[in-house]
Amino acid sequence: MGFGQLSIELIVGFFSLLLVTRFLGKTQITQLTAFDFISALIMGELLGNAIYDDDTGIVKLIYAIALWGLLIFTVQIIGQKSISLRNLFEGKPSLVIQKGIIDPQALKKNRTNINELLTLLRDKNVFSVREVEYAVLEPNGSLSILRKPEFDTPTVKDLNIPLNSKSLPKLLVSDGKILNPVLQSIGKNESWLMTKLKQQGYDNLENIFFAEWREEDGLHVIGNDQFDSSFGVNRG
Repeated sequence: MGFGQLSIELIVGFFSLLLVTRFLGKTQITQLTAFDFISALIMGELLGNAIYDDDTGIVKLIYAIALWGLLIFTVQIIGQKSISLRNLFEGKPSLVIQKGIIDPQALKKNRTNINELLTLLRDKNVFSVREVEYAVLEPNGSLSILRKPEFDTPTVKDLNIPLNSKSLPKLLVSDGKILNPVLQSIGKNESWLMTKLKQQGYDNLENIFFAEWREEDGLHVIGNDQFDSSFGVNRG
């Protein structure tokens, strides 16, 4: 196999896997269950074997990836319609701590020991089992916890603090460039933005690394000079 053929197959395989992954949804990345892990592993193996097999052309490569992706998608659709099959393919959450008491049988069933449980708790910033009221071991291997009331973080409502609405921040300037679609989405124009920037001492967009707008806070600007002063860099 020549370098040209290898390059073509690598490029086609890369974009084929990318398209299949995007088509199957974000759960393939963010909620990696055992089934998802095996699916992703096999897809990678299909690509690797096809690339280095001289008898496998681009058409067969695309066909193999597309067929495997279709099988995964079919299983996902079946899982949405059947709870029992969904549990079979993805697994079920397990209650490993109930009312502050560890369930050894649940740990054994999930092939998890106490050290692994403590590690998962520390990942949630919990360093003692006595702080936990309930803990659920999710199908993707993560742990969801509900703290006991005396160890729970108080909320704004608990503290009787007046509630203020919040809005998502909008990135208006990135690396010295104005993001006009975002600017238009908040009903503003470049003249308004430049006025706001000048009020904070920025006359030149090239001196701005990052600027975001939030309704309740206004404009937050990070200039390139802040990096210079932080790291002692002299760009002159």
